[in-house]
Amino acid sequence: MDDGAGHEPADHPLAPCGNIGVLLVNLGTPGAPDARSVRRYLAEFLSDRRVVEIPPLIWQPILRGIILNTRPRKSAHAYAQVWRPDGSPLDAITRAQARALQDAFGGNVFVDYGMRYGQPSLGDRLAGFQAYGCDRMLIAPLYPQYCAATTATANDAAFATLAKMRWQPAIRTLPPYYDHPAYIAALKASVEKSLAALDFAPDMILASFHGMPQRTLELGDPYHCHCRKTARLLSEALGRELTVTFQSRFGRARWLEPATDATLAALPGKGVRKIAVVAPGFSADCLETLEELAIRGRETFRAAGGTDFAYLPCLNDSADGVEMLRSILQQELEGWAPAA
Repeated sequence: MDDGAGHEPADHPLAPCGNIGVLLVNLGTPGAPDARSVRRYLAEFLSDRRVVEIPPLIWQPILRGIILNTRPRKSAHAYAQVWRPDGSPLDAITRAQARALQDAFGGNVFVDYGMRYGQPSLGDRLAGFQAYGCDRMLIAPLYPQYCAATTATANDAAFATLAKMRWQPAIRTLPPYYDHPAYIAALKASVEKSLAALDFAPDMILASFHGMPQRTLELGDPYHCHCRKTARLLSEALGRELTVTFQSRFGRARWLEPATDATLAALPGKGVRKIAVVAPGFSADCLETLEELAIRGRETFRAAGGTDFAYLPCLNDSADGVEMLRSILQQELEGWAPAA
């Protein structure tokens, strides 16, 4: 401690401070595209009470006895189809986003990334920030639309780490940015650029968001409304209609509708033979976009009689995507870090 005269005792422990940490957070990924790694990842992911709200006494025997003995092999095959030389697409892209933002906010602002499930863990990243003297931290879940199963659980994990810290930093969290003008503008630019590169004119643009159980809407989760507003604003910006669907259904419960896979199977029979699919709820391409939409979605559409299918990539670490992130993060750093 300072002795009042501006001096510290000779044996005072090193306590760096005065810096700011910005932690980009995404869902997570297995460490490798094999059944063992996927099983470990799914065990953590599907044990989260925010993700599966069934009482553990009922859910855990189902998870441990059935799902973790059947699903990992199938999921590992799906991951293998999209795995990159530098690893999981979600991990590689989120890492690239953090690197692109490293010098965006000034020399005393450190930007890093972590995953809610798997590695790099949020706890390790927050501890690393503290070691760098970050006494102010912005936790930034990269989910444009708020959902308890995504945004809230990311914050839960960060707060659990803070609960173990003797010297806690000041904390801010990034709010959902589903209707932020910078986000809509970046989506518009990205979609228009992707459409211009196609060799066909789509009859329809389908906006596929990650699905959630219908029960979450009934309990007051704003996710469905956020998705609908994003689609409406993007439709207005593009000047053309978007068809909204929800993907990635799991289990027997009723999920948000209409379902992406069922819609893709039905559209050719209704005269829609050329389609472009965009995923505005994902900040980075991942298994759900690259395998579920770009591979299986294409197969479903063509098997039903569709002729042309295009998956339009997420914002990822594109110039427009990085600038959008810089803009919304700078807004949340106001009063902490001067505008660069």
